[in-house]
Amino acid sequence: MHENRGCPEVKLGVMQGRLLPKYLGRYQAHPLGYWQDELPIAAELGLECIEFIFDFNDYESNPLWSVDGRNEIIKVSSETDIKVHSVCADFFMECPLHSKIEESRFFAKETLIQLLQNCNDLEISDIVIPCVDQSSLASSQCMDLFKTQMLDVIPTAEKLGVNLSLETDLAPNSFKNLLDDLNSISVTVNYDTGNSAALGYGFRDELEAYGDKITDLHIKDRLYNSGPIPLGEGDVDFEAFFIEFEKNDFKGPVIMQAYRDDEGLSVFKQQMIFLTNLLRDLNWRS
Repeated sequence: MHENRGCPEVKLGVMQGRLLPKYLGRYQAHPLGYWQDELPIAAELGLECIEFIFDFNDYESNPLWSVDGRNEIIKVSSETDIKVHSVCADFFMECPLHSKIEESRFFAKETLIQLLQNCNDLEISDIVIPCVDQSSLASSQCMDLFKTQMLDVIPTAEKLGVNLSLETDLAPNSFKNLLDDLNSISVTVNYDTGNSAALGYGFRDELEAYGDKITDLHIKDRLYNSGPIPLGEGDVDFEAFFIEFEKNDFKGPVIMQAYRDDEGLSVFKQQMIFLTNLLRDLNWRS
């Protein structure tokens, strides 16, 4: 255990849309047309950053995709002092890099390369690539296709200094093997506390396997084999997790991807109190 428990570099933030009413009733989506409203709310709450969402639907209208949009992100971020360090690229849930359709694989790869360049313009450090649910790497065919695609993209990520932060449902050793096979400083891990609990994985096993590769942390709570619920009501032992996690030299964002209702803000505030009280008690910066 470190002599001085704490991670002064940690940046506490929120997944985009969690402080606003749902966009088109969707649980998680880029709030197209009113995303700007969220940054001043985040500032009032004392947060430091927002993890933008890059959806498959209407992706060309996402501000990350255009020069004017990126300039607006820079403007609103500067006005509110809310940074965008990371992007959750849910695009690749609908259009996986390892699609069985060749045209879809090409489109996904070209989109990711362009997204890397766009994120570099904003000095974004991490693009989270979800490989869960319909984009799972569960089969050997999917795994082989994914590795081939990633090996084509990695040189661009390394050149630009943007992490490809993988979120998978793989067991710890299988995930470690994937990271070893890709063997790049730019291929890192997005760790999701709730998803691991729902899958029944032990966080100590996961952190031992690849804790030093985690560059983006999602905070949520879930029961085993079930969906999101408010922080502290599920199977995640947050205190034990953070005590173990501090052994890693983590400097990335801690993103609250916690349970939400239709409106978002009230239930978020309750969960933020839970998390900040815990981080304060553990001597983490909150």
